[in-house]
Parts: sequence; structure tokens; C-alpha cells
Amino acid sequence: MVYLWGGMLLIGIVYGVLAGNVDEVTKAFVSCSGEAVSLCISMAGITAMWTGMMKIAENSGLVTELAAKMRPLIRFLFPKLDTESKAAHYICLNFLSNVLGLSWASTSSGLCAMKELKELQLQKENAEKNTEDSGKKDAVKNSSMIASNEMCTFLIINVSSLQLIPVNMIAYRAKYGSADPTAIVGPAILATAVSTAVAVIFCRIAGKYKKVSP
Repeated sequence: MVYLWGGMLLIGIVYGVLAGNVDEVTKAFVSCSGEAVSLCISMAGITAMWTGMMKIAENSGLVTELAAKMRPLIRFLFPKLDTESKAAHYICLNFLSNVLGLSWASTSSGLCAMKELKELQLQKENAEKNTEDSGKKDAVKNSSMIASNEMCTFLIINVSSLQLIPVNMIAYRAKYGSADPTAIVGPAILATAVSTAVAVIFCRIAGKYKKVSP
């Protein structure tokens, strides 16, 4: 990403210089920098509010109750994952945040979920090391660098991100003067529902036919 964004900036600057638009490039840098700071401040307030709401819901036990209702879904998406584990808890929290359109607020729970899934993978591999013969130990050791089915499934569904209330997009539209900021709700639900359905189907098929290394 560093090379990608750095290359895009460099190409833009070089093209501006060669086209004789150095003044416009300079003005764009100054104005866009100020606009970025203003946008970050505006979104920070919205993100802080909704993150706080999610924290209150978590401390009050509401998230736990909702997570319990999501166990059949978690069991369907992650058949080998214990629904009582910390990983399942963070996955539920991440899914709830994404459903509310709080993609920024779901980052921390997503990172925690991936960390817990990695810990479960390492525990499984350590158990296999104790049971497998010496000829397979190297294969088990190398597999620790490969994402598990659960990690891949979580990442794909997280990216597809079903959203019932796209809070961030509504905030963007409101800030930039949209006459009807909430008009995006319907199309967002339809688009993310389709993308999530495709992601679930893909994960089920990929998980079924994935070859396990000997």
C-alpha cells in the first residue's frame, strides 16, 4: 500500500509539472489536506459516539444476548469453531458493528477475532505435533504460516459486510450537503446483502473442497 499510494502521488506530481499545472497541484495539496483533517474530525465524533454505544451494549449484556442468538449463524459459518470461545464472541461483535454500518468501530473487534482465531490454530497445531509422527512435524510447523478456514471465512464475510444502517456513508453524504443523506440505505442493504450471500456461498464451497496438506 505504501508503494501504491506513494506511486500515485508521485505520478500526479510529475504529470502536473510536465503539464504546467504546478500551481493547481499545490493548491490541491493544501485544500485537500485541510479537507482531510476536517473530515477526520467530523467522523471521529460519529465513530466515538457509536463505539461508545457498542461498549455500553457490551457491558450491559446486550451484546452477549445478541451473540447467543447468533450462535446458529456462527455454527453454520464456522462449523469447527466453539461458539462459546472468545473468537466467536469477537466475531459476533464485529458482525453486529458491520450490520450497523460502523466499519471503523468494528476494526478493534475484528483484530481481536483474528488474533483469537490464530491462537486456536496454534493450539490445534501444537496438539497435532504431539500426535503426529516425526515425518509430518515439518508439515505441521509450516502450516502455522497458512490462514485457517475460519480465518479466511471471517475475512471474506467481513469484507462483504452486510449493512442495514450505513452510518458512515450517511455521515459522509450529510457532511457534503446531500439533500437526502439516508437515500443510500435501500441500495446499500441490497448491495451488501448480495455481496454477503456470494461470500457465504463461496466460503462454503471453498471449505468443502479445500485440500488438506498431508
